[in-house]
Amino acid sequence: MRDIETSFDIPIPKDPLKRVIGQDFAIKIARIAAHQRRNLLLIGPPGIGKSMIAQALSFHLGQPEEEIWIVHNPENPERPFFERKKLHELKNRRQQANGGEYGKLIHPSKAPFDVAVKLGYACEHCRKFSIPETRKCPHCSQSKRKKSPSRFGDLLSLSSFSAKSSDGSKVSKAIQLPDGREEILLFEEAGNNIRVFDHEAIELSKAKKGPRPMKVLVPIRRSLFIQATGASTTELLGDCLHDPYGGHHKLGTPPYKRVVAGAIHEAHQGVLFIDEISQLGILQRSLLTALQEKKFPIIGRNPQSSGASVRVDDVPADFVLVAACNMTDLPQIVPPLRSRIQGDGYEILLETAMPDNETNRLKLVQFIAQEIIRDDKIPAMDRKGIFEVIKSARMIAEKADGEESSLTLRLRELAGLIKVAGDLATTNREERITSKHVKAALEIAKPLEDQILQKYGSFKAAIENERRGFPKTTNEGNQVPYNMWNG
Repeated sequence: MRDIETSFDIPIPKDPLKRVIGQDFAIKIARIAAHQRRNLLLIGPPGIGKSMIAQALSFHLGQPEEEIWIVHNPENPERPFFERKKLHELKNRRQQANGGEYGKLIHPSKAPFDVAVKLGYACEHCRKFSIPETRKCPHCSQSKRKKSPSRFGDLLSLSSFSAKSSDGSKVSKAIQLPDGREEILLFEEAGNNIRVFDHEAIELSKAKKGPRPMKVLVPIRRSLFIQATGASTTELLGDCLHDPYGGHHKLGTPPYKRVVAGAIHEAHQGVLFIDEISQLGILQRSLLTALQEKKFPIIGRNPQSSGASVRVDDVPADFVLVAACNMTDLPQIVPPLRSRIQGDGYEILLETAMPDNETNRLKLVQFIAQEIIRDDKIPAMDRKGIFEVIKSARMIAEKADGEESSLTLRLRELAGLIKVAGDLATTNREERITSKHVKAALEIAKPLEDQILQKYGSFKAAIENERRGFPKTTNEGNQVPYNMWNG
């Protein structure tokens, strides 16, 4: 602390988990959860870093490896398919979009000799290679192909191991793989070389000629942190939108284009953070199903909508759940969901205060610096201002949690204090937040409860004062409810 003159003197860690203050045990478990893809249930009062831990955890997950598509089903349009597209497949398709070619180029000598002969690259007589445009071999001056003794000979020779296209520019051949399986490879003329297509390249080449109608539901480039509230079923589980034309093939929008991902699908391969999870109610059971199966169907959820008949089964939803709630709401989490988290994750009771020592005071200064940088509208805090904030942290720890010689971890309250002090410094056009700004902010940022006690002495006195001047009974002598006195 001796070398600190302003909050700018404290370096901000690049690792988001190291920016979480005072929750050392929770951070240790969060690192394990990120590495092992385990779920977390964080318990504690508001403002102690639950959402920050969840967001920081997502930075320690690997990048998404697949994209989710919704593909048109021509046989039953109201039952679209989903497809997973791996990163290398998407790169190949981007190559296609940029005019690239599929398959692998090889020298004719690397192809099976009979394939090279059929494509016109090799001479059956001298077994030397030349370009396919020349019918006679430039090395032996003979026709590259021997005449078949029977008019069916060439057909029989082809049928035993390969097939040739009608224009002679392509030959397919069954190749035995090292594991004993057979795979059909397609060999195609490509100038002085031969292009070889395996099964995947053949499919991609077909797609180039006529791609199936599709919609990207979950893109490969996406945030790995999704926060859901459960305010609606659609937000959490997805939906299929209404079309007033009912999906008419000329006027309407096809069902596959109207499918909307839920938060559980958007969080695929990432983190799904749900604060106040107890407020999900019955949706907790759907969340449990998605956690267990790692997939969840998307259906039209409004029975009055044309999307009600649309359904996409088994849409991937493989996410790390980070749930949070207050201690008093813990009984409202359904037991099966608690059991699932316990069986495949961790439950953590977060700290509300940390010991008042040099190390933790430095952590608190780091928090001050982080808040100032994050806000980006207030100046740095000087040394005396920092000590005033630390003093306030001691006071809150003692008042809110009964912890002596401690620093509070109810950091949202401290963040509010820092910003109010910064606003005062900014409006006064001062370059630093000083102790006078922090002291003034303490008066301005008092909770309503403290303001009421300071003004009236007690809540009872405040209510009695508010009742003065309002009629307590009607003309008939009936008691008027308090909530109607201002009406």
